[in-house]
Order: sequence, then C-alpha cells, then structure tokens
Amino acid sequence: MLKGKLKLPDKAKRAFPDRLGSLVAGFEDKEEENRGSDLVFESGEELETIQPNGYGSGGESENDEDDEDYDEKVDRESDLRIRPKPEREGPGSVSVLAAIAADDKRSDLEYELSQPEINLEKLQRIASSGLPDGGGLRATAWKLLLGYLPPSRDLWEKELIENRLKYAKLKEELLSQLTRKKVGALSYCDHPADGVVAGPLKRHEISEEDHPLSLGKASVWHQYFQHTEIAEQIDRDLQRTHPDLKFFSGDSSFSRKHRESMRSILLLFAKLNPVIRYVQGMNEVLAPIYYVFSTDTNEQNAANAEADSFSCFVRLLSDSVDHFCEQLDNSAVGILSTLSRLSELLKANDEELWRHLEFTTKVKPQYYAFRWITLLLTQEFNFQCIMRIWDSLLSSPYGVQDMLLKICCAMLLCVKSRLLSGDFVANLKLLQNYPDINIEHLLQVARDLSSDPSTYRLSLTL
Repeated sequence: MLKGKLKLPDKAKRAFPDRLGSLVAGFEDKEEENRGSDLVFESGEELETIQPNGYGSGGESENDEDDEDYDEKVDRESDLRIRPKPEREGPGSVSVLAAIAADDKRSDLEYELSQPEINLEKLQRIASSGLPDGGGLRATAWKLLLGYLPPSRDLWEKELIENRLKYAKLKEELLSQLTRKKVGALSYCDHPADGVVAGPLKRHEISEEDHPLSLGKASVWHQYFQHTEIAEQIDRDLQRTHPDLKFFSGDSSFSRKHRESMRSILLLFAKLNPVIRYVQGMNEVLAPIYYVFSTDTNEQNAANAEADSFSCFVRLLSDSVDHFCEQLDNSAVGILSTLSRLSELLKANDEELWRHLEFTTKVKPQYYAFRWITLLLTQEFNFQCIMRIWDSLLSSPYGVQDMLLKICCAMLLCVKSRLLSGDFVANLKLLQNYPDINIEHLLQVARDLSSDPSTYRLSLTL
C-alpha cells in the first residue's frame, strides 16, 4: 500500500480536488468505449487482436522485428479492430441511424475543438456520450478534460513545449542520477587523466554512507537498490499489462518501446514521491492514457506521448491517491470511507439488494469494489470498453470519483437478479469476474443516479 501523499501543481487543483499539493518539482511554477466509442456492440461481437500480417490472432508476421514503422501502423490502426458480426435478418435502419449519429457527434466535437476558446461544459456533454475513435479527437479531449491543455487554443503550443521540456529535464536529472552516482561509487581507484599509471593505484576515501553495506537511507547504494527493486516490480507489471494487445505485449520493437516509455513514467513518478513510490496497479491506470496519446494521428503529439502521459497521469491520480495510502484508510478521504459511500449509494437506490449483500450473503464492498475503485475499472472490462467508460469518468462535472461510484453502483443494479439468487460464493465470484454487459446501458443507469445521497433514486426497471 502507499505510505504517503502526492502533490500536484496549482493548475491541476482547478480541475480536481487537491490531494496532491505540488507533486512535481519543476512544474509548480506554472499557472496553472459501451465497447467502442460511439458504437453500440451487441452480445456476440468481440474484439480481435490483429497481427501484422493482417490475419487474426493465430498468425505471425515474419517482419515483426524488422519493420518498426509497419508495426507501428498495424498497432495504431488494427490493435482494437472490431470483428464484425454476421449479418442478421431485419431492417438496417438502426445501423444507418447510428452511423449518422456518430458522424454528427464527430462533427460537433471537431467543431468544438477548432474554436479559439473551448467551451469545457459543452465538451463534457459531448464526451459523456462517448468520444469517437481516430483522428486524435479523444487524445485532445482527454487533455482538455484533465486540465493539461488550457481552454484557449492560442496557449496550447506554449504549454505543450514548456511541459515537455520540463519532463525531459526531470527525466534526465532524476532517472540518470542514480546510474551516475552508482558508477561514481564503484570508482575506488584514482586513474590518471592520460590513462598512464606511473605507480601503485590509490583507493578513494569513501564515506560510510557510500559503502555498499550501508543501511542509511541517504546512502547512494541504498537508493540504488531501492530504485532497482521498484524498477523490477514495474517491469513485471508491464509484462502483464493487457497481454492480449500487441501494443503493450510481445517482443516486437514497438511494444518494447511503449513498455520502456511507461516504465520511465512510473519510475519518475516513484522517484518524485519517495514515500509513496510505485504501487502495483498504477500501470493499469497509466495504460489507457498512454495508449490514447501514443495513437494520436498528429505525429508530433504521438512522439511526445510519454511526456504528456506523465502529466495527465499525475492529474488523474490527484482525485484518488488517498485510496492508496494505508495511513488514511480509516479517514474521511481513505478507501474505507469511499467504499462506505458506495454502500450508502446502493442502499438509497435499492435497499433490498443492499440488505442481501450486507447481511444475507455478507458480501462486503471491500471484497470486490476495492479493485474497481482504486484501478478505475481497468480490470473489469476489455480495453475498448475502458476507454468508453473513461470518457464518462473524465467528463463528469462533479469529478472522476463521483461518476466512478455511480458506475460501480450501476454494476450492482444491473446484475440484481443474479445477486439476489446467489449465496456468498456465487456473488463473490460474479462481482470479481463481472459479466459482459452493454456499456451504454450501464452508463445510462449510472447517469440516472444522483450525486446527493438524500435524493438517490433509480427510475429504471431492471
């Protein structure tokens, strides 16, 4: 569990509740997909990982290692391609209307993002119904919704250049620092500048803190070993990040490049927050952000996905970091308090289901919702659905956590009949392995819930 608190720049405080303060030294001087996007996928459709040779998941490309540009193109265009369902009998008017609606939404979003001053409230309304894939629209919208880009388009270029340069400087100073110190600590012998040894070598006098066996926290070796331990944990987790998607997994050049960038982001985060460091699961929260930014069709933005992802990752965690702090578990901002809010929300909407879970089967929220909340639902749905859900999370005018709790409550309500007929084992298995569901239906149920516990009502027959 995390042992401390994060800090966030003042700019982010306006977008999210400030529980981070000023996370990144060097940034504080600033003033601060339903299974798909707008498409509704019915039961039976499935996401297919497309291999570089154009076949399905059973094929292999002979040039997977040799043609990085080709791999990147396949990765960006095909990794989440939808395998179409066989045509069924019946009118096609619904599909036509859906396509028209999707085109209208894309046009509305493109128009809004082209304005000199972005109307954030309008952008939130558009994003809440799902952002379209392709064209970099989701990447730009997420940056605006997270407060990374200011509403004024005239300031975008300046903000991006400054923040990307600061990230590069922090990465060079902090991630290369330990390596340089370690090399210096290994240099026990004086070597003449010209490389010629005229006499016996002389050993360096090293302080006790720089001795490899020193247990002092200020010791270079202690810091190095701690850094190595964190790096190894991150590497293990990154290998398990969405193993079904070639963007993240495998031995191709582009997947290794993406993992290396994510590794740097998480290491820098841990280095800047030595009390909190890295916690298992942060890689899952980073993955959607990094994927969306890396697949931006704007080449310059895609090339700077690492820097942009770091800043947006920090901003996103600002709304939930206290859930990772063990010392705050029993506080008003800790995970137990949030789980209690979820229980209250369920009770206000469906007391029958609440009583069945709390008292009859004794399936407490701690057993299933801890992962839902801390990892922002990234382990409960496929990747395309995660991006659609995050469109709603990031566009919530009341904050990510408010919408997150509504979705969690909706997840319970949408499987009410199965939960009422189940015992402890059956219900726990169901909630820890949430079934396939129409995401748009789930999000609509969530939107029907009120943020005010005293007015929680559900006008929906399940």
